[in-house]
Amino acid sequence: MKTFIAIDVETANFEASSICAIGAVKVRDGIITDRRYSLVCPEPNYYTWRCTQVHGLTDADTWNAPSFGTLWKEWEPWLREGLGEGEEPVFVAHNARFDSRCIREACRIYGLEAPELWGDTLAAARKSIPRGMLASKSLDSLCSFFGIPLEKHHCALDDAIACAKLGTILLD
Repeated sequence: MKTFIAIDVETANFEASSICAIGAVKVRDGIITDRRYSLVCPEPNYYTWRCTQVHGLTDADTWNAPSFGTLWKEWEPWLREGLGEGEEPVFVAHNARFDSRCIREACRIYGLEAPELWGDTLAAARKSIPRGMLASKSLDSLCSFFGIPLEKHHCALDDAIACAKLGTILLD
């Protein structure tokens, strides 16, 4: 797969819908062509200590950020740009079970249609890299293994960029 949108979300708490940051990277014919990032006012709007420890975001960062519903509607034309009539964008995430669940739940809350086509760089790595060759198939471990720079792990845009680069290697 050489054309897709790599996406990553961070959550404010343990509710799947509590997206507080989102990064998306367009890949066309194996080349990164565009990227987007935004903070998001989470729903429900509270932060747990553990989530903040992971990504460093707090209410002070997102109190005036757009809701997911507003942001997704703004991004929709960009997400579909360059697609054929009736064609749906393919999203790719590292551990797509997490990101797809978060986006699906946020879409449900805001009455939006959730994306259905997903690729997963974690699943692809588990299939293609022999057990024992790499201790972990985490995003940062895979980036190190393939020599992909990962600027700030758990920054949604940096993780989406890393996922985009992994996707061009691991997904066919």
